[in-house]
Amino acid sequence: MYSSFFCSIFLSPSCKLRRQFNLNGIHRTGDVILGGLFEVHYSSVFPELTSFILCISFDPPGFRHAMSMAFAIDEINKNSTLLPNVTLGYSLYDNCATLGIGFSAALSLASGQEEQFLPQENCLGTPPVLGIVGDPFSTFSIATSDILGLFKVPIISYFATCSCLSDRRRFPSFFRTVPNDAFQVRAMIQILKRFSWTWAGLLVSDDDYGLHVSRSFQSELTKSGGGCLAYSEILPWGNDPDEYKRIVDVMKKSTAHVVIVFAHQMHMIQLMEEVVRKNVTGLQWIASEAWTLVDGLHTPAFMPYLGGTLGIAIRRGRIPGLRKFLSRINPEQHRTNDYENSMVKQFWEHTFHCRFAPPSAGWVEAGGVLCTGQEDLEKVKTEFLDVSELRPEYNIYKAVYALAYALDNMIRCVSGKGPFSNHRCATIKTLEPWQLMYYLEKVNFTTPSGDLVSFDENGDVLPIYDIMNWQWLPDGGIKVQNVGEVKKSALKGEELTLHEDKIYWNFESKEPPKSICSESCPPGTRMARKRGQPVCCFDCIPCSDGKISKKTDSMECISCPEDFWSSPQRDLCVPKKTEFLSYHEPLGICLTATSLLGTFICAVVLAIFIHHRSTPMVRANNSELSFLLLVSLKLCFLCSLLFIGRPRLWTCQLRHAAFGISFVLCVSCILVKTMVVLAVFKASKPGGGASLKWFGAVQQRGTVLVLTSVQAAICTAWLVSASPVPHKNTQYHNDKIVYECVVGSTIGFAVLLGYIGLLALLSFLLAFLARNLPDNFNEAKLITFSMLIFCAVWVAFVPAYVNSPGKYADAVEVFAILASSFGLLVALFGPKCYVILLRPERNTKKSTTPLSSLTGHLPQSLNSQAAEGKCFTQVQDKLIMCKIQYWYKIIYCSA
Repeated sequence: MYSSFFCSIFLSPSCKLRRQFNLNGIHRTGDVILGGLFEVHYSSVFPELTSFILCISFDPPGFRHAMSMAFAIDEINKNSTLLPNVTLGYSLYDNCATLGIGFSAALSLASGQEEQFLPQENCLGTPPVLGIVGDPFSTFSIATSDILGLFKVPIISYFATCSCLSDRRRFPSFFRTVPNDAFQVRAMIQILKRFSWTWAGLLVSDDDYGLHVSRSFQSELTKSGGGCLAYSEILPWGNDPDEYKRIVDVMKKSTAHVVIVFAHQMHMIQLMEEVVRKNVTGLQWIASEAWTLVDGLHTPAFMPYLGGTLGIAIRRGRIPGLRKFLSRINPEQHRTNDYENSMVKQFWEHTFHCRFAPPSAGWVEAGGVLCTGQEDLEKVKTEFLDVSELRPEYNIYKAVYALAYALDNMIRCVSGKGPFSNHRCATIKTLEPWQLMYYLEKVNFTTPSGDLVSFDENGDVLPIYDIMNWQWLPDGGIKVQNVGEVKKSALKGEELTLHEDKIYWNFESKEPPKSICSESCPPGTRMARKRGQPVCCFDCIPCSDGKISKKTDSMECISCPEDFWSSPQRDLCVPKKTEFLSYHEPLGICLTATSLLGTFICAVVLAIFIHHRSTPMVRANNSELSFLLLVSLKLCFLCSLLFIGRPRLWTCQLRHAAFGISFVLCVSCILVKTMVVLAVFKASKPGGGASLKWFGAVQQRGTVLVLTSVQAAICTAWLVSASPVPHKNTQYHNDKIVYECVVGSTIGFAVLLGYIGLLALLSFLLAFLARNLPDNFNEAKLITFSMLIFCAVWVAFVPAYVNSPGKYADAVEVFAILASSFGLLVALFGPKCYVILLRPERNTKKSTTPLSSLTGHLPQSLNSQAAEGKCFTQVQDKLIMCKIQYWYKIIYCSA
């Protein structure tokens, strides 16, 4: 349905209105007419077989909106400085909350209602209206602006908030004095963040207002990371109880305790009736500007459920003189045409419950009262006169003044300096809508409340909203309290201010509810999104070893630096524990004590041998090599201490060198002793004397020195080529740093051990060959046993060392050193100390020499001389005597 002119320049000299609509309206003549579209009724019917539109359900606040425009125009006409010599008029229509009616009204404003007129200059002339204030609905504004925007007719809405209307290409002539929904959406997201509500439901109306909000809300919520939507439902227009039941069931089953609603009064009433029917409590409602201040919802039936609602409301303003103007309205004041000014009559009938003559049939008979028009508004209780919360009215007031200031700037244009072609100025008589739009874009003024009004490049004003709270008072009263504001400024951007101490919470705790899908993940955990659910629904997974998260709701765990490890709570990186064979731990203490004990025993044995150095037991066992052997054993015990304590460069380099040289010195002494024993007894046999010349004292010392020097050369080459160095090993334990000495060259270490093993094996074989020597000289057996222990220990050492991690490898090596050292000490010197200390009667030449076992082979005279210990200096006839003398000299005299 639409109205239009049919102007045919060629066929007819006049323009004729093809169709006229019967609309509820109120009019006032003037030099310039401004149009207005308001929701005076919120429902309508179309009786069949008639062109009349019947609007029902009168809305006093909607009529107050229309009268606010009338007041603003009346105030401007009385202002001598604004638009002097110009009288503004108006044509205000009721859209009846119906798109068809609102669209028809807009076209009627643009086309006029005259049935026929003669055009000037090919249908060019002053349009019926120069600008329109309205429509309050976004969908209606979209439809109207799509058409009137083609003709650049300025439209200033006071309540249409759809962000789509900021599209300047599609809606070039649309302006508004209310912030768009994009700002309102961001304001609501700020409220969600303020109270940590990350899980909410969204309900929107089934129109452009709601559908655009639904898309932008989800987009902005995702972009801000402020939460997720548990559900998003569309509230249908009209009566659809089944759909409302389904939506309420979704709300009831959801774990979200916050519900955001972008809808109109009619939607909320139907929704709340179903909420009350199903007794859905425990919800925190967040209202859009469309229903935050709707009185129809402030009822005792709804407040147990809607109490505590937080709502976005249009900025409240102050309009001096408005109430006085409203109180003087009466039907006589607007008596021009009974139909055209029907809105005033309808208001009067609704307020005083009367009817103007002629009333409908049966009205008087049923006891109805006739309206006189002289009734007093001050004597009746009506919300029409309530000007305590001027919000849409304030936007209407600003919209009218914006048009007036634009016109005022236009008529003040200096001829020849105008903004249009050839520097022309526009005039009232020849004014075209697009010319007024030029001035409207540049308007800038301040209201009586101190608010600056100007439009940006999209036709939007600087946004500001009040935050309202529905409070249910103890006496049963209802109060909508201002608890904050959200605004946008050039310096601070979007800023939310909330006075939380003023907020009423409709919960037993009297505190904000918790509305989350999953509990926040504490430090030490990370979020793992649940499959198939929004990002706000997640599990908290503990960080793995070596990783931490310091913040709540961390998406990832970060790895600790190399020398650090995660704390037990996984929220802090702490220095890794260090591990090495320490003097302070039980194992280190035991090994240290054992090493010192071995050293002490060696010292004691050495002292015993020195004290008894002149006794046959000491002299018969090559005392010089015995002393050197004891010293080397002491070094073996002491070198084990280098393996205990924190590894350092000098200890790493010294430990293996000292160990290798000490043990080679020890084994070399044993090897030489074994070789001397074999050589002496071999000399007692025919033809064996020649070998003894290679085993004198000098040769014995030289052999030990050479064998030890070889090991020293091996160690030197090893240290020079690939020296052992301290190393922090993190491979054994992730949470520990194992300090160890890496050998540097495995070949060097193997050669060192191999050389010791070679000498030990050689000593073992020689001692094994000498095991059947005379019983009185039993050292070869002792060497055999000691070498057996030594080899067994070091053979077992290799696999144990390879398979022992960290400090236990050092402990194994120390244990091998101590075990082999004690084996040598006990096996070689234990029996001798036993004889020296406990069996001194056996510490004689007779007991410690092999003469007694050879007595059967010697003459009596030689036996007696040998028993006296004399050295033979002459050569006798019998060769055996010389051999025995030489053996005797080697064993005793050289020692």
